[in-house]
Parts: sequence; structure tokens; C-alpha cells
Amino acid sequence: MPSLDLLHISLADQCLYGFSRGQLCLRLPVSTALSGAGERSGSGCTPRGLHQVRAKIGAGLPQGAVLRGRRWTGETWTPALHALHPGRDWILSRILWLSGCEPGLNRLGPVDTFRRYIYLHGTPDSEPMGVPLSHGCVRLRNADLLYLFDRVPLHCLVRIEEAACPLWAAAPLN
Repeated sequence: MPSLDLLHISLADQCLYGFSRGQLCLRLPVSTALSGAGERSGSGCTPRGLHQVRAKIGAGLPQGAVLRGRRWTGETWTPALHALHPGRDWILSRILWLSGCEPGLNRLGPVDTFRRYIYLHGTPDSEPMGVPLSHGCVRLRNADLLYLFDRVPLHCLVRIEEAACPLWAAAPLN
């Protein structure tokens, strides 16, 4: 699969759509914020608008690597580890850290996506996809994130919208 140049995340569809040169190449289920859409710091919402991948963290780590403060703890997620830390917001495998591109909407001041630590990241496979449950980030299955991570360059554009995706969402993948 070619490198992707645009990711489109639909909050209504709870899907990530990946494009290369204008062609839909990838469709993955996600889980966005339980609190819905919003840009304010502390809101627990998923920010809308145009973003870019500002940092890629975790290359070479094992699938299920536990990340805290953007660093590997040395642990790999297991159901037993999960039971020891109930309620933890698990950030697993890799991080694609987003930065807003639209001043006043998702960049600078109290709406800054980067300062809010909004990521695309892995989550335990026991967590449902297609259902908004995150604290603001975009959660993906670990295997899906690993596949995506290697195909998304730094500064790849990421558009997050509330609306259901247009007709291309149902189009066959190339």
C-alpha cells in the first residue's frame, strides 16, 4: 500500500478513512470521545478541523507496548495487567500526536490540540471500536495502528469532522 497523504476521521461513522493521491485506500473503525466533539482544553472531547501528524512515537516497540507520558513503561498489555490497573486510559503500541492547523479552532490558546495531547493510539482489543468511549483521543485496534503507523508520514493531514462521510465512504477500496 502506498504512503497516505490524508486521514479523514468521521465522528458520526466512528471510522478513519485513509487517502493516497485522492484515492480511498483504507477504512478502519475507531473510538473517539465519549463527550463528543469539542476543542476546549479539559473538555475530554475530540477536536474538529484540520490537523497534522506532528510526532510519531513508538517505532519498533512490540504490539501492546504500554506508553505513559509518551514513553514505553517496559510493559506489554495483558488482561492480567489490565486487571491490576482498572480504569486506566490505556495508550498502547504507537502514538500519532496531532497538532491543529487552524488558529482559534484547534491551534493556540485554550483550544490547542497539541497541548491537549490528542493522539491516534492503540487500545486494548477488549475495548469496542465504532463506539465513542475515549477521553478525547482517537483509539484504534493495535494491529490497525501498526499498519497505519508505517504508512503515515510526519505532517500527514488529518481532518476530523462530526458529519457522516460522503458517498466515497461506501466506495470499494483500491
